[in-house]
Amino acid sequence: MGSWGIVLWLIGLSAMVFFGVAWLLDLNNRQRQIQAQWGQLFTDSEGHDLSEPLAALTTRLDAHDERVARLQSEMGDAIGHLPHSVQAVGLVRFQAFSDFGGDQSFALALANPAGDGVIISSIFAREGTRVYAKPLKEWASSYSLSFEEEEAILQARSQIQKEG
Repeated sequence: MGSWGIVLWLIGLSAMVFFGVAWLLDLNNRQRQIQAQWGQLFTDSEGHDLSEPLAALTTRLDAHDERVARLQSEMGDAIGHLPHSVQAVGLVRFQAFSDFGGDQSFALALANPAGDGVIISSIFAREGTRVYAKPLKEWASSYSLSFEEEEAILQARSQIQKEG
């Protein structure tokens, strides 16, 4: 490499250093502009820094998001249990014996939307009170039902039909 080669190499290297320094100065200037805009964005009209309150708000929002997610999961679990829960109730009070009582006897139907549940009957008499329970499957029982028990089942079933 001759002396002209070294001179050209030094000129090229000097140009690269010059452009590199100019580029760094431009980046530094842009960074200052962005920091100034950031400062304006996170400063209120009285000059207070808003970054800490915003960070606290973000933390609270994250906590609320977690709580909402947990509540949605719990709600999904509860909705999953609804088909098995008592949602239909029918109650018929009646006088079991014409010479005694005052509608102290009753038939109570408790069922889920599919009509599965129980019918509870209480017969009030002078000698005492008797309580009977009969299973319900799809709004029917394998045991014979009294008129009052059938009426209680109809009341309970009508609640499900109104909702559906």
